[in-house]
Order: sequence, then C-alpha cells, then structure tokens
Amino acid sequence: MEDQKLMELLEIAIRASIEAGSETLMIYNNDFEVEYKDDKSPLTIADKKSNEIIDKYLTSTGIPVLSEEGKSIPFEIRKKWKIFWIVDPLDGTKEFIKRNGEFTINIALIKDGKPIMGVIYIPVQGILYFGSKETDSYKVENIDDTERKNLLEFYISIGRKLPLDNKSKTFTVVGSKSHMTKETEDYINTLKNKHGNVQVFSKGSSLKICMVAEGKANEYPRFAPTMEWDIAAGHAIVKYAGGSITNYKTNNEISYNGESLLNPWFIVKRG
Repeated sequence: MEDQKLMELLEIAIRASIEAGSETLMIYNNDFEVEYKDDKSPLTIADKKSNEIIDKYLTSTGIPVLSEEGKSIPFEIRKKWKIFWIVDPLDGTKEFIKRNGEFTINIALIKDGKPIMGVIYIPVQGILYFGSKETDSYKVENIDDTERKNLLEFYISIGRKLPLDNKSKTFTVVGSKSHMTKETEDYINTLKNKHGNVQVFSKGSSLKICMVAEGKANEYPRFAPTMEWDIAAGHAIVKYAGGSITNYKTNNEISYNGESLLNPWFIVKRG
C-alpha cells in the first residue's frame, strides 16, 4: 500500500473516531439503559451508535470491517482478507456505565496479520492517540474540530510524538481496573523482586496500552481473556512508538485474524 493511501486511510479513521466519540459523549452525559449480551457483557446504545458511525466511514474505503458490535463473520471468509479494519466502537463499556471517563474508541488497520495503523480516541478527555508505520505515534490533546482540511497533517503539527520524555526511574506497571487476576498479581510480584520499587497503576480500556506507548508505564501484563479488537489499535500505537505487544509464552509479536478472535496472554512493553 502506497504511503499516500495509508495517510488518507488514517485521516478517515481519525475522523470516524472523533465523530463516534462525540455521539457517545452525548449519551454518556444523559440517562441511558444497559442491555446484556449472551456472554453477560454489558451493551449500551452508545456502543451501537458509535459502531454505526464508524462503519459508515470505514465501509466507504472498500476494505472489510471486523467490529465487536458488527455481524459475526465466519473464518472461511475472514481468512481470505489480506487487509482489514478491526474496530471496538466503545472499549470499556463497564467504565462508561460507571461514568469514570475511562472508555475509548478504537480503530486499527491490519495487513497480513499485523497492525499498520491504529487510532484511539478518549471522548471525555478530548485526547487522541494515533500511530502508523508512516507517521510514527502521536498524542494530541484538546480535540474539538473535525471540519478542518488536512486534519492528519494538522494533528501531527500540534501533537506530541511518542514516547514522551519520562524522567522517572521507578519501574511502573499498569493493570486492568476491572480484570486483575491472580496470575497478573504473581507476575507483578516477580517484577518487584527484579526491580525493587515497582509502582502499579490501574486503568480501564485501552488506556493501559496508551500509558506504555506514552512512556508513563514500563509494562502492561494481561493474563486474562481479551479479544483482538480490544488491543489492535493500541498495538499499532505502542509499536510505532518503539514498544511491543508479545505473546507471553512464545515472545512473538501478537498477530490478528485468527480462527479464534481470542488473544493469548500478552505483555505490552515500551521501547
């Protein structure tokens, strides 16, 4: 894929995430009902509305879309995809329901099983993270305008390239706010034995990966079930900030579009 085309797709993904974020924020600031899917996970009208907006943008590119809230697509069809979008239209629905602000809009572009682009937008904070193999990774704050032409070029000009300078010498680990497991706690204890003073933060949704990409955390171990759409966008952002997401057992880079969309246990590390 030529560089210019990739940049155009990244700008489309950014616009989609911001518009979807604006819609979810309006719902977030008012009363809403909570449904439950067959797997008992929560679902709100915000998940659905965000998915509709993002799908409208991404289907216009002619590239297949795999979304948490979209239709289930059989592996027999998916395995033929060389390139595809993977979307979590509202990552952190539990955080959304708790109204703690820690939910995100996640969009990634996958080619040959690896992320080549990722966008994460935090509606409550108006913060955008994005990364690609052509742009590296950036953090942009005070997002409030999507009408501007050459939006990507503008955000690169005002954004801060990741990772940011972090002068702290304390080894920092970030963990899930809603899914901390005994295995994760045991792993963090091994880090404490290795590094001495280890500071542990808890965050919701894909914000954990953003913290590593930004340089605020050294590692994010995840030894609990996650799906591909939970981490694909963050994977791109941390990867093009010099970090990595690897399979805990094999130490290989995480890949996407498997027959099962369930991720293995993994560790996110900054460069």
